[in-house]
Amino acid sequence: VPPRPLRSAGGSMSVVEHVREMAAAGLHSNVRLLSGLLLTMSGNNPELFSPSQKYQLLVYHADSLFHDKEYRNAVSKYTMALQQKKALSKTSKVRPSTGNAASTPQSQCLPSEIEVKYKMAECYTMLKQDKDAIAILDGIPSRQRTPKINMMLANLYKKAGQERSSVTSYKEVLRQCPLALDAILGLLSLSVKGAEVASMTINIIQSIPNLDWLSVWIKAYAFVHTGDNTRAINTICSLEKKSLLRDNVDLLGSLADLYFRAGDNKNSILKFEQAQMLDPYLIKGMDVYGYLLAREGRLEDVENLGCRLFNISDQHAEPWVVSGCHSFYSKRYSRALYLGAKAIQLNSNSVQALLLKGAALRNMGRVQEAIIHFREAIRLAPCRLDCYEGLIECYLASNSIREAMVMANNVYKTLGANAQTLTLLATVCLEDPVTQEKAKTLLDKALTQRPDYIKAVVKKAELLSREQKYEDGIALLRNALANQSDCVLHRILGDFLVAVNEYQEAMDQYSIALSLDPNDQKSLEGLQKMEKEESPTDATQEEDVDDMEGSGEEGDLEGSDSEAAQWADQEQWFGMQ
Repeated sequence: VPPRPLRSAGGSMSVVEHVREMAAAGLHSNVRLLSGLLLTMSGNNPELFSPSQKYQLLVYHADSLFHDKEYRNAVSKYTMALQQKKALSKTSKVRPSTGNAASTPQSQCLPSEIEVKYKMAECYTMLKQDKDAIAILDGIPSRQRTPKINMMLANLYKKAGQERSSVTSYKEVLRQCPLALDAILGLLSLSVKGAEVASMTINIIQSIPNLDWLSVWIKAYAFVHTGDNTRAINTICSLEKKSLLRDNVDLLGSLADLYFRAGDNKNSILKFEQAQMLDPYLIKGMDVYGYLLAREGRLEDVENLGCRLFNISDQHAEPWVVSGCHSFYSKRYSRALYLGAKAIQLNSNSVQALLLKGAALRNMGRVQEAIIHFREAIRLAPCRLDCYEGLIECYLASNSIREAMVMANNVYKTLGANAQTLTLLATVCLEDPVTQEKAKTLLDKALTQRPDYIKAVVKKAELLSREQKYEDGIALLRNALANQSDCVLHRILGDFLVAVNEYQEAMDQYSIALSLDPNDQKSLEGLQKMEKEESPTDATQEEDVDDMEGSGEEGDLEGSDSEAAQWADQEQWFGMQ
């Protein structure tokens, strides 16, 4: 006797329809248990369910696995479901499904094959198998691609370096959804002109009230992606001042990031603090904020920020980067390395995580590995100067002055002649006795543009120290400190005052430096020398200035033996993801 199809008496709902209802109601754990049992029954008796019912059971079972984050298992069940769908397509033309009464409504609500493929692509991205994700979505005919499929494809193409395909997919998203702002940012990041992107949204701006800001928004982010920080800042400020967009957290975060890129750390911190007050659960950009606080020696604040972010989410890179910055500036480089690697594992596009890990590797003497990380950071953020600074420091650390010079010249040409690029080029020129005069000219240009730019002041002071022009150095530093307070500048001023026998004021400067950053070893050493009333001549040689990412801080690892053992177990994190 052939088995009866699993249907309730009186033509009411079948068991598969019950599974579908539970899936729609979000009862994933219940779906997983029941569908698993029903699939086993089907395996033992193939006649029990129709092909369309088997397809449904496989999809609902795979969905419940996806919900439980068992992505590899989900992919295998989705693949079986698609094979079943192929068989269904062939047989449905030949014979009707079992149980005619309910076959028509059932076939109408079969899970979408395209949705199944999208879910498979999601699984592949979670498994970091981007090529497989692209392959499965590429197989969907263009006309059948939904906006979310085009968006995922665009992001995957971009990550894989297939820029033309990425642009096409982003444009398709905008054609379907003209207010898809992330797709707009995607296009701008791929060097599509702001005017072209704006033209794709012009109809919607004109037809909907209170959207006149959108064209200015596009213009602002076009400046961001061409590296024109000044005009980007001015444009976002003009948006932020409009009453309807005042106190928008995303705009404030962008402003903070732009000030950081422009080397204006003070304003960057202010904007991050403002954004954080408006949204206490903010995660985006907090890695940069933590880095800036750590650079200023505010390690207690960094620690508190890290704890707060971990309470919000430990599945984002930012809390790990913030904790890593705390470790790095506490000279616990192997722990910083582990935390940076963990952040990269969570988000392989985290520029700040790559910079942290690269800096930790560099300070541990693993310069070639550090270079790989800085290069990847440059690939992801070609307009961010700190990525190039990190790479150039690596070249200088390994005495590759020629490579450093080529890179600094390229940055100078591509990002334009501003105070930051001039100073970076001057930093490399200072390493070669032949180019000392060129370094001087570049630094003077940088300081003419921005007299308060700390890195330029530090490098000019280093040059004056070499030439023993201490009075000129003191005047330069006093001028730079007139409108700002910075640990490194106070410390160097202390060194210069020692050189001209102004011991009391030198002690004052070291004390101010230590009040700003209690962990500044060089200020502490300067103060101790003063207190011991030792010969001041040694102090004049204090010219190895810590100017970039704490690179001068070469002190031994804190508890290096025990810590190396402690983190040796975590070696699997240390590879690039």
